[in-house]
Amino acid sequence: MDIGILGPLVVGAHGRDAVPSAPKPRRLLALLAARADQVVSVDLMVDELWESSPPTSVVTTVQTYIVLLRRLLAESLQVSSAEVTHDVLTYTGWGYRLASYTGNHDARLFTRYADIGRNALVAGDSSRASAVLHKALAFWRGPALADVRVGPHLLAHRTSLEEQHMCAIEQRIEADLRLGRHHELIGELSGLVVQHPLHENMHSLLMISLYRSGRPGQAIETFRKLQQNLRNELGIEPSTHLQTVLQGILRRDSSLEADQRSELFLRELTVPSRPTG
Repeated sequence: MDIGILGPLVVGAHGRDAVPSAPKPRRLLALLAARADQVVSVDLMVDELWESSPPTSVVTTVQTYIVLLRRLLAESLQVSSAEVTHDVLTYTGWGYRLASYTGNHDARLFTRYADIGRNALVAGDSSRASAVLHKALAFWRGPALADVRVGPHLLAHRTSLEEQHMCAIEQRIEADLRLGRHHELIGELSGLVVQHPLHENMHSLLMISLYRSGRPGQAIETFRKLQQNLRNELGIEPSTHLQTVLQGILRRDSSLEADQRSELFLRELTVPSRPTG
């Protein structure tokens, strides 16, 4: 059975979808899919679906949703409801567990390849890092759980996934920049800094890409815009890292050029950004 949460919710097999259309059963399946192969307690399900205002017959309602999900899973997998109850969506006495078996789970595959890519980047293997991180990012089909109205637990899970997604994008761009692909990165980075006007590391990568492409004036202007955004929104100045990149551009520092020294410069200075929007 294939499970996808990096975009619209996907649960099913052989092209047969098991995702219900009703909002609360869909959210319940999303919760089980996000925690596939783990037991999800009934209490957690109730908190996700109703938070502080559960109905009087809440346990019966959850059981009704489970019956619906089992029927849809049986149709998708082309097995009996009894088999689904016994092997696929099982009850443990205090919660339910959705078994993925050997099926694909896009979030797990993304995480696996993102970890490999990050390790390659740390080891200085930029070509492998770029290739593997491109592969990791290909699992994203849109915002996580894009068609699910999430409650508190799914919201936390989605937020974590989106942070991992942004980190993987940063690391892939850094790998590509080390490989001398600064011209190709300018368009992508320009869009990213518009989407994330307080994200310091994205701005630093854009500044370096612009400088290497013979556009130091635009690199400096990128810094000025970020500085103004940070002052207006957070009342802070750009980090030491950004200040160092700016000074390197103003001095025409050779360590910013696309050569072995610039790779060392990036490895030392491209650090995780402060938490910003």
